[in-house]
Amino acid sequence: MLKQLHLVLIFVTAASATSAQYIPKFDIQGHRGARGLMPENTIPAFLTALDSGVTTIELDVVVTKDKQLVLSHEPWMAASICYDSAGGIMADKDEKKFNIYQMTYTQVSKFDCGAKENGEFPEQKKISASKPLLRDVIVAVENRIKSYNYYEVDYNIEIKSSPETDKKFHPSIDVYSELIYELLDEYLPLDRVVIQSFDFRVLKYWHEKHPEIRLSALVGNTKSIDTNLEQLGFLPSVYSPQYKLIDKAKVQYLHSKKIRVIPWTVNDTRDMLALKGMGVDGLITDYPNRSRRFRMTLNIPNKSGR
Repeated sequence: MLKQLHLVLIFVTAASATSAQYIPKFDIQGHRGARGLMPENTIPAFLTALDSGVTTIELDVVVTKDKQLVLSHEPWMAASICYDSAGGIMADKDEKKFNIYQMTYTQVSKFDCGAKENGEFPEQKKISASKPLLRDVIVAVENRIKSYNYYEVDYNIEIKSSPETDKKFHPSIDVYSELIYELLDEYLPLDRVVIQSFDFRVLKYWHEKHPEIRLSALVGNTKSIDTNLEQLGFLPSVYSPQYKLIDKAKVQYLHSKKIRVIPWTVNDTRDMLALKGMGVDGLITDYPNRSRRFRMTLNIPNKSGR
């Protein structure tokens, strides 16, 4: 009897230790789809990301005048990647005149944001492409997963807002958020959704109104982790800093709080390996084809010393 009790205690202790252990999967996120390979935030970019083996697709959502949810990093037509509706070149100084929040989706769809040469990404294939609707992207991705028997991916959706641009380039935080929530609730299991933002007002809103949704705090400042978390007011699922702002000690500190660490935007393979060695939980990258082969690599140091 004593022997049996001893075995039970050993089993319970081992089970408790296992449940307390922090072992997330390594998450490769295709930034704006696969921006290094295809025009950003377009359906071809997301399909390329899937073919490259991502576990999450990362995207940006803005709102049109007629309350359609469109994929775009800027809430206007960026002159660096888009031709105007007549196929002409836009001047940088004029791009904010093409405010997506003041345009209907019919107007938005007439801009070609895929065929223009992008010198920042020489490997990017140029194809004619308009900014797609979020629902069309989800349908295309889910159909690709089913057709090719891929694993289901998560959707990391950035809400683009700031106090300075409220009701000028986007609706109020509550309206913005609820438009996205309602569409996601219709098209996806919510356990496959992450909402991210630099605007902590957004994360606070979702934390209160939709606590079942995982949240990611995007960070580009040099404040301490504690300062940022204090400003946020709760512990997010993910802390997502610019990759040069993270080190092994910070990763370990965040892990002690059960917060995953997924830095952005990591394109150099040496940086990918160095960050993997620090113990990060994933990477956001423009080149998911480069990062896929490092998914199972363990703690290989960066020989370049960078």
